[in-house]
Amino acid sequence: MSNVLIKPIPQTEKCFLDESIQDKMEYPGGSMLLGERFSFQLAFQLDEGDPLRKVGFLSVEGPLAPYITFQRVDNVPVRNPLYCGKDDGKYLRTQPGLYPDLLRPITDKNWIYITKELQALWIDIRVPENMEGGVYPIHFVLRGHENELLAQTDFTAEIIPAALPKQTLQMTQWFHPDCLAVYYHVDIFSDRHWEIMESFLQTAVDNGINMILTPVFTPPLDTAKGHERPTVQLVDVTKTADGWSFGFEKLQRWVAMCDKVGVQYFEISHLFTQWGAHHAPKIMANTDAGYQQIFGWDTDAAGEDYREFLNAFLPALIEEMNQLGAGNRMVFHLSDEPGGDKLESYLAAKEGVKEALSEQTVMDALSDFSFYEKGAVKTPVVSIDHIEPYLEAGLDNLWAYYCCCQCEQVSNRFLSMSTARNRIIGAQLYKYNIAGFLQWGYNFYFTEGSMEFCDPYMCTDGGYWVPAGDAFSVYPAPDGTAYETIHLLGFTAALYDMRAFALAEKLCGRQAVMDILESCGEITFKQYPTDQTFVLEVREKINRLIAENI
Repeated sequence: MSNVLIKPIPQTEKCFLDESIQDKMEYPGGSMLLGERFSFQLAFQLDEGDPLRKVGFLSVEGPLAPYITFQRVDNVPVRNPLYCGKDDGKYLRTQPGLYPDLLRPITDKNWIYITKELQALWIDIRVPENMEGGVYPIHFVLRGHENELLAQTDFTAEIIPAALPKQTLQMTQWFHPDCLAVYYHVDIFSDRHWEIMESFLQTAVDNGINMILTPVFTPPLDTAKGHERPTVQLVDVTKTADGWSFGFEKLQRWVAMCDKVGVQYFEISHLFTQWGAHHAPKIMANTDAGYQQIFGWDTDAAGEDYREFLNAFLPALIEEMNQLGAGNRMVFHLSDEPGGDKLESYLAAKEGVKEALSEQTVMDALSDFSFYEKGAVKTPVVSIDHIEPYLEAGLDNLWAYYCCCQCEQVSNRFLSMSTARNRIIGAQLYKYNIAGFLQWGYNFYFTEGSMEFCDPYMCTDGGYWVPAGDAFSVYPAPDGTAYETIHLLGFTAALYDMRAFALAEKLCGRQAVMDILESCGEITFKQYPTDQTFVLEVREKINRLIAENI
């Protein structure tokens, strides 16, 4: 037997190159529900005294073999593991280095390189929804070039014959079509661009993202003042002698694409600039002088010209979305993350669209409670480190979000954080009956203010702007598809957890679920067990509760 070490470890582990396999938690088996993507890892490493590397071929034996796929866990460069150097003492690492995150599908018949550095394979089990329940043994075998046995290990998967209910949480991670066009060097809204967008959206939907930011105009997000992002405007605007006319052909194609991949909700891009609603987004139009920009940084958000335009555009947009069968599936934004000192400008901008949006859901990300208290935002999307006053107020339909600033005490998905800290958000959202969740970076490949493009394989922090893991959750593959990441799938697991909690609640009542979730003490957004065993044990207990009551 070769001195290759291999063992199954949970999804919640992270294997850094300079660590030892001996220090990783062994995970001999776990349970899953029907309709769930069940994930764990195989850690592997050469023991001392072997050559620098070996090449091995991994195979799997057992009745679940047809339903098992492998991905290689690749390490990516992390220059900026913390936000503004803030460290709450609960990070895995705080120094620059190579961090495990990128999941790259294995090609060439599952050949892998084995070295003295600790590495891992990501294993997924996806069984048919009519799969018979039971305990299934899985045997992994690693062989060398000459078919010699290098290593082998076992895993036991229990399938509980109960289907996960549908996800009720509305979930959005902001989708950035311009970043895809720039990365792949394709024209915006060319046929190839549409193909790439559809592929990235399918991966998003597969991971529980069911609401998509829809750029009726180029979103005024993360754009330095006076600067502009590439134009991704789905609505054609024409200035006429009588006012305005609108073409919705690209929007129709967008809705059809989203319906095809399973998007449920449409998040209309912001009508005013970020952080206070002072200006209009960049809007292009056909005019007597040609195709040109008609609104932007030089436009007063509350000015009469832009107000008249919006009151022509919004009724036309709403009518079009109703005709497309999406009118009751959309929400609107005014300005992202307005601070407390921006209340006046926000209210002035809102006044101009109050009538046009009177029957629509309008929501914005914010932290300042005064915006809700004074009626500026009826459906707040609240940062999880400022959410307590909103919880105390007993809001219905409360949304939550996190971004780079939520870096101390609370859950987030930074690469420097444990996957358990990422995944605990499912228990928190369930406990507080949160209706929706927002995170801004599904595929943002620009620097701060969108001043420059940055290669995500080399720059994971937006140019030393945000912690690695904040700006994007998928990598652009060479063929125009999206590579997944550990920090994306950590959140996906949280969504599966929520669905399992909902099923257990239906079978046994909410208190039975909460007794399991808070078996180690009260869970809040800032207080929760940080050990990876907790989220694993909670889910196993929930699965057992379901199994005993179906």
